[in-house]
Amino acid sequence: MASSHLAVFISSLLLLPLAFRSIDAYGDIPQEKKTEVVVEGMVYCQSCDNYGPWSLSKAEPIASAKVSVICKNSKDKVSFYKAFETDGNGYFFAELEGFKMSHSLLDHPLQSCHVKLISSPLENCNALLNVNYVLYGSPLRYESKRLYRKDYEVVIYAAGPLAFRPAHCPAPTHH
Repeated sequence: MASSHLAVFISSLLLLPLAFRSIDAYGDIPQEKKTEVVVEGMVYCQSCDNYGPWSLSKAEPIASAKVSVICKNSKDKVSFYKAFETDGNGYFFAELEGFKMSHSLLDHPLQSCHVKLISSPLENCNALLNVNYVLYGSPLRYESKRLYRKDYEVVIYAAGPLAFRPAHCPAPTHH
């Protein structure tokens, strides 16, 4: 009787690795999700009607404007830099491919990354407007936007709105 229990026990031990291989083969072991970081925003040309202040009332989106995303690590060294271009509606969707955080709080995108304007394709609207502190780097905002996929998720941060202004506007006419 003891020998039959011993045979069942040994058989169970031999079958145990097969059971774990089958779990792995079916993908039931959870895989670590990859998290991607994206920054989105809009670039505008300020209207001459509101020249001067931070107002973007009547502002027009700028297609093909260039912006940069710059991230610095906790030692104030640039850890990520990439330039992006706006689409036909003045919108940019900047995927921070390769962005890494060595310290989860100090190197977090909300603290370490900002967006700057690089250039406007419009000759009549290419002076920087310091709306949202773009001269120093517009800070990012978290707006609870995420995209979920099976093996990764995308966290979307917002910057801006950002704007250029005309270098010269006609003097207002009074009637």
